[in-house]
Amino acid sequence: MEKYMLPCLHKKLFGFDCPGCGGQRALVMILHGDFTEAFFMYPAIYPLVLLGLSILVNLISPFKYYGKTVSTLTIISIATIVISYIFKQFIL
Repeated sequence: MEKYMLPCLHKKLFGFDCPGCGGQRALVMILHGDFTEAFFMYPAIYPLVLLGLSILVNLISPFKYYGKTVSTLTIISIATIVISYIFKQFIL
């Protein structure tokens, strides 16, 4: 699976990471059971996985608070992406 990962076009063109860099590798780490390493690779992976799972669950069996759940998880995901990107670029 690792040999089929997409390269980051932003990083190739501009020479620095984009806000999504590390997401594919973090997902592969989760699939391999490396949960801590996945978090350090891309902290937003867990809210994004929860968001994806809630969307899938709603497709199978709609639930009452779907709108609030998706909105909350989307805000948490975006905030985590932005904060970790700023931290990675300017603090580390």
